[in-house]
Amino acid sequence: MILLQGLNPFQFVVNGIVFSSIIVLASIGLSLVYSIADFANFAHGDTLTVGAFGALAVVPVVAPAMEGILLFGLPVWLFVVLLVGMAVAAVVVVLTEFVVYRPLDAGSIELLITSIGVALSYRAVVFLAFGTSPQRYGVPRAGPIPEIRETFNLAVTPRQVAVVLSAVVLVGILHFVLQYTTLGRKMRATADDPNLARVSGIRTREVIVAMWVIGGVLAAAGGVFLGLETLVRPRMGFDILLIVFAAVILGGIGSVYGAMLGGLVIGMLYELTPMFSMVGIPIGSEYAEAVAFVIMVAILLVRPSGIMGETT
Repeated sequence: MILLQGLNPFQFVVNGIVFSSIIVLASIGLSLVYSIADFANFAHGDTLTVGAFGALAVVPVVAPAMEGILLFGLPVWLFVVLLVGMAVAAVVVVLTEFVVYRPLDAGSIELLITSIGVALSYRAVVFLAFGTSPQRYGVPRAGPIPEIRETFNLAVTPRQVAVVLSAVVLVGILHFVLQYTTLGRKMRATADDPNLARVSGIRTREVIVAMWVIGGVLAAAGGVFLGLETLVRPRMGFDILLIVFAAVILGGIGSVYGAMLGGLVIGMLYELTPMFSMVGIPIGSEYAEAVAFVIMVAILLVRPSGIMGETT
């Protein structure tokens, strides 16, 4: 029996919201690359890892300098290393674009295969620099927030609140950029028809660079949050890559907002799977990925283009 006696069933919902926040951040970048660069980027999972380890690398320097300073119940240095990790991932993916992808001038299949090699290269560098053992950021463990625990019988920690609120802020900023800025309009035009965008005077190469920066920043944030909730491991991004792909496909591949919705659905399904035991179905957390994929396939059978994908 997976469900412990006395455990509030809504605890699974809380866990699902936290995990969904991470998947949503990871899914957006993958969807952006597909919609603008027109290939499935298999290196995206390892971009999460690069961001997570980029943040980890500066913890020994930043943490002692800001020791004792708290923000939302968490050490403020955590938010500083988060920004560093985001910057590192953005630089790495932009360099990869200039050094690897752009000189190739290849088609979607060739770029997809190349991205697998890029992923292996990212992982090899992480292995060499940090070893193979799981590591932690060293954020002091804090118990559940007492007010929420006493009122709702839910275990919600400050770090979970920070993960969800940070994800909401980042998604909100992205929405503003896409809908209300010149860059956002250029990105949407390039995604719709890159050739027409180019002849209309849009510098599509600059748009592609912006795409990589945004995707790298959001992926790194997801990687740091995943490492904060679990452990920082060289294979952490690769291990959730299929879940991220499932979210993007479910939402409608190439749709940023579909990726957000797909990430929310897949993330919730992943964490809610143990609740099957409440109705006597012997399905535990070890089947979470399988359940998420089965439901994804079921939805796609009804709507092949995905939840928010365009019907062709």
